[in-house]
Amino acid sequence: MPDITHVAIIMDGNGRWAKKRGLPRVIGHRQGVESVRAIVKKSTEVGVKYLTMYTFSTENWERPAEEVNTLMNMLEEMLAKETPELHKNNVRINAIGRLEGLHDNARRALQESLELTKNNIGLVLTLCLNYGSRSEIVDAVKKILRQDREARIDLANFGENEFAGYLYDPALPEPDLLIRTGATKRERISNFLLWQIAYTEVYFTETLWPDFREKEYLKAIDSFKKRERLFGRVQP
Repeated sequence: MPDITHVAIIMDGNGRWAKKRGLPRVIGHRQGVESVRAIVKKSTEVGVKYLTMYTFSTENWERPAEEVNTLMNMLEEMLAKETPELHKNNVRINAIGRLEGLHDNARRALQESLELTKNNIGLVLTLCLNYGSRSEIVDAVKKILRQDREARIDLANFGENEFAGYLYDPALPEPDLLIRTGATKRERISNFLLWQIAYTEVYFTETLWPDFREKEYLKAIDSFKKRERLFGRVQP
């Protein structure tokens, strides 16, 4: 039975959840926050050490300005409301992405949450904000080029491990399990952790994110535990 240390989630379906009920999209987003709370709690209970959530992608800026502003305000609100409880439960909040591009209010709230929880040693909750995996890889290449200009990099000894050291958070282990909710006709990765998920097990569910709670999460984990992970090797 494989161990599960790191779970990553593409939280899809907030808008569709609201539309099915004739509600504004913002209601779907707010209901989705309830799922975040439930999955963080359950992750701690089942021994998951790292939980990474695709919170706001680089592509999300293409949504209507009103929705983007609402999402930024909700991020600020969520961090202010949830951080004290997360801190109490020893959760360390982490974030990756082009964080400088967030709205000022959201960026300030994020920095306060990062600072408050930085010494916690429980679950590491990573929020992917203004995040796109292609952007992460491009930014890593830029870092490499800048360093090479300052001091030549030994290309003969530069491999995958060295490249990974230039990603947004080199200390973040590769996910064991990637879950995508709301996956009806959407069984895709959507520019998420492309480098990191080379050997990650993927689980698609049609359940929309606002309905994805403890029971659905445990189903995904049980599915993972029944799989055999060979990482390119043949079965003995």
